[in-house]
Amino acid sequence: MKPKRIILIRHGQSEGNVEKAMYNRKPDYALLLTNEGKSQARKAGEQLKSLVGNESLYFYVSPLFRTRQTFAEIANVFPENFCQMQEEPRIREQEWGHLRTLEECNAVERSRDAFGTFYFRIPDGESAADVFDRVSDFFNTLFRDFEKPDFAENAVVVTHGMTIRLFLMRWFHYTVEEFEELANPKNCDIVVMEKQENGKYALLTTMRKHHVMHQWRLD
Repeated sequence: MKPKRIILIRHGQSEGNVEKAMYNRKPDYALLLTNEGKSQARKAGEQLKSLVGNESLYFYVSPLFRTRQTFAEIANVFPENFCQMQEEPRIREQEWGHLRTLEECNAVERSRDAFGTFYFRIPDGESAADVFDRVSDFFNTLFRDFEKPDFAENAVVVTHGMTIRLFLMRWFHYTVEEFEELANPKNCDIVVMEKQENGKYALLTTMRKHHVMHQWRLD
C-alpha cells in the first residue's frame, strides 16, 4: 500500500555545522547533534505529529550518529514504540573522505563550486552523482515496501541535506541543472510529498534555491 505521504527530514544542527574544524578531529559519521540540534529535532517531531495525527509511521534513518540522534528525539514526541524504523546506509551523507583540516574543507568546497556540484568527486570521497546512484538503489527497497498491504500510512526518511536534494532529483526527474539550483534544506526542515488521486506524489514543500557558482551550462 503506497503511503499517503513521503516525508524527508534533514538532521538537526551538528557539531560540524557549528565548527567546520571538527572534521579534522572526528570522522563525519561520528559528529553529534548540538543542544540546539536536539531542540530542533524535538520541534520537528512536534511538527510531524501535527501533520500526521494518529496515522502510522515508518522511518528510514541514515546510520550516521547525528541522524540517529535526530530520529530518537523525534520518536520521543510519540508514544513508546509508535515509530518503527530501520537504518539505511544508502541514504547516508555524501562521503567527504578522510579527516580534513578547515583549509582542506574550504578548498574542496571552492573546487566543487567552480566545477559543478553534481559531477565533482571529493578526493577520497564521492560525487553527488555517486550519491544519486545509491539513492536510486534505495528506491528499490521503498517500492518493495510500498507493495506490502500493511505498510505504514507515512514513510519518513531522516537523512542529510544533499541526499534530500538527490532524492527529489531522482523521484521527480530533475535535470542536473535543476538539481544544482536547489539549496540544501535547513537543519530539521521537513519536506512533504503527498499522494494525489492519480497515485502520483506532489511536492508540497517549496524548496529553497541558491545561486549556481560554476559557469558551465548548455543553453
